[in-house]
Amino acid sequence: MALEQNSVYTGMRVDHVRFFVEDSASAADLWTRGYALSEFQRIEDGRSRTVGVGRGDIRFLVTEPRVPDHEAAIYLSRHGDGVADIGLGVADARTAFHEAVSRGAVPLHGPTEDDGVVTARVLAFADVAHTFVQRAASGPLPLAGSPSAHDIGAAVDHFAVCLPGGQLDSTVAFYEEVLDFRVVYEEKIFVGRQSMNSKVVQSTSGAVTFTLIEPDLAKSPGQIDTFLRDHGGAGIQHVALRVPDIVRAVDQVQAAGVQFLSTPGRYYDRLDERIDLERHSVEDLRVRGILADEDHDGQLFQIFAKPVSQRNTFFVELIERLGATTFGSGNIKALYEAVMQSHDAIEGAA
Repeated sequence: MALEQNSVYTGMRVDHVRFFVEDSASAADLWTRGYALSEFQRIEDGRSRTVGVGRGDIRFLVTEPRVPDHEAAIYLSRHGDGVADIGLGVADARTAFHEAVSRGAVPLHGPTEDDGVVTARVLAFADVAHTFVQRAASGPLPLAGSPSAHDIGAAVDHFAVCLPGGQLDSTVAFYEEVLDFRVVYEEKIFVGRQSMNSKVVQSTSGAVTFTLIEPDLAKSPGQIDTFLRDHGGAGIQHVALRVPDIVRAVDQVQAAGVQFLSTPGRYYDRLDERIDLERHSVEDLRVRGILADEDHDGQLFQIFAKPVSQRNTFFVELIERLGATTFGSGNIKALYEAVMQSHDAIEGAA
């Protein structure tokens, strides 16, 4: 695997995330009202309508098709609302595109330039693409929202990808061999009778991270299988937004109408046994439903919003990192145990 200083992908970053949606107005409203992003772009051409929302380094584009043969309409018929393209910022989009194709990537469109921005697109996996984006070094990125008192300070932390069983290694190989990513973490997660395999791939810049997960086909079906069924195959299950203070962030977005998944009270009854919290009290976490985990590098706090798409296949995670470099897999087991204990308690009282 090439070192970053010898790679055409040196300095790679997340440039933008494109969603294909049935209703661009309501999708944009979720981000602007719920997560305090600002609208910075609106494009209509008769075939589609795109609204750009963002703040800081976050740039989300929500595209609604207006004609049945638009690529967004085809995507929606297969998957419903979801992430269709993750733009990768690079120094030279033309070279990055040709290098990716020479290494086996499927080309979707060759390099084009518009108003000083060069783009080119390749297929990543399933119906998800990567667009290489090169912006003029002398000019700033397009406006992504002015400062706001409601700004939660979010940045894209990682993307979680659900894959059919047996496709994990080939997807990892694509990122390693085509885009010079490297595996930074891997594990097998057991939850009762279910099991899943996970590998985390990251760009050499460290700025683009994918958590890739496949179900263990020898075990009972679980939530990954449910996603694959309802989504119609592999796809982005969630986008994780990193925030500097998750308690403050949850309070703000919850007040704006965002709903989060609930957490069993028994999870918090045993939290002190698992972790000596460096920040936030157990009670602060309990009343908000925030989860806590730790690894050899530090601690993290995370919470998952309720899905808002028609198929319930896409959601947002908020995550605060205090040094931790992993993704909260300890919470999967802790939540499972808490649920089972709650069930046992109910049956015992019956």
